[in-house]
Amino acid sequence: MKKVGFIGLGIMGKPMAINLMDAGYAILVLDTNKAAGDLTHKGAEAFSTPKEVASHSDIVITMLPDSPEVEEVVLGKDGVVEGIKEGTIFIDMSTIAPSTARKVYDALQEKKVQALDAPVSGGQVGAESGNLSIMVGGSQDAFDAVKPLFDVMGKSAVLIGDAGAGQMTKACNQMIVGMTIQAVAESFTLAKKAGVNLEKMREALLGGFAQSRILDLHGQRIIDRNFEPGFKIKLHRKDMNIALEAGKEFSVPLYGSALVASHMDAILASGKGEKDHSSIALLMEELAKVD
Repeated sequence: MKKVGFIGLGIMGKPMAINLMDAGYAILVLDTNKAAGDLTHKGAEAFSTPKEVASHSDIVITMLPDSPEVEEVVLGKDGVVEGIKEGTIFIDMSTIAPSTARKVYDALQEKKVQALDAPVSGGQVGAESGNLSIMVGGSQDAFDAVKPLFDVMGKSAVLIGDAGAGQMTKACNQMIVGMTIQAVAESFTLAKKAGVNLEKMREALLGGFAQSRILDLHGQRIIDRNFEPGFKIKLHRKDMNIALEAGKEFSVPLYGSALVASHMDAILASGKGEKDHSSIALLMEELAKVD
């Protein structure tokens, strides 16, 4: 079984790595990560630097918060690029700027390493259950070689196109998710202030054309007042910035995305950045003076 270096054991990365371990893959991690102990206890091997992890791996996966972290881990001092061997496949499953994905791809091409950008959608629940949607940019050969890993971590993996195409698709995904959460939050706030039973309204809407996974899951979160993060709003705000920057790059006006991003800014300014992205509902309720 191939050795898989997994760098980034956060709220998403840790369960993804565990799922690979449970499927029989040998996992290599950074001993500097606070969650590494949970995996080494299960048999993972730990190393001190990304360079060391990469030099002992057949496949390297990163799952990090943003573009700067990916650049540092991959291209920085003692980074992946310094240790990775020819023939290794590199997969970045973070959500980063498409331009950064292309930069990493070009750097690894010089080392004769195939690279894929493969951001995911599905949140913590999807990571834990192995039901992520994986959007991939890169070559068909590299995609085919690692498809068995994608099948462990996700319910679907689609090769979108060349390097950066996966990240552009994820940016579009986050636009749709953000604006849909906004719609659910506004409608629930209106209904709540009007005295409508939210549980019954959600049930009725799920049977009609407004049905969506966000209405299902985040509608229930709003009803239950459960805003503990499945996906932190500060990270979704970062993703919306990636989308807005892409809009500028290609001269596409993104009015809805800009509005949602500004609401996320207000939530971050109020100190709620660690809450789930469904906490947009809290801002709508505050503005509407809903108890």
